[in-house]
Amino acid sequence: MAAVNHITAHKGSLAANGLGLIDEMKLKIARYRLYRETLNELSALSNRELADLGLNRSMIKRLAYQAAYENA
Repeated sequence: MAAVNHITAHKGSLAANGLGLIDEMKLKIARYRLYRETLNELSALSNRELADLGLNRSMIKRLAYQAAYENA
């Protein structure tokens, strides 16, 4: 007698999965765009302006990443 160890559920139509992929790509593009905009804006600030904000240049990439990917 055969036994069933794993059961999978139907995950919708191919069209629904395709729309999910498109939405996911749009989200990835929007997040990357936000990352680049934040990076460019912070990079444009002078060292004095960054210091006034309590930042330094070595923090810029991490802050841009947090703004785009961790706080979304």
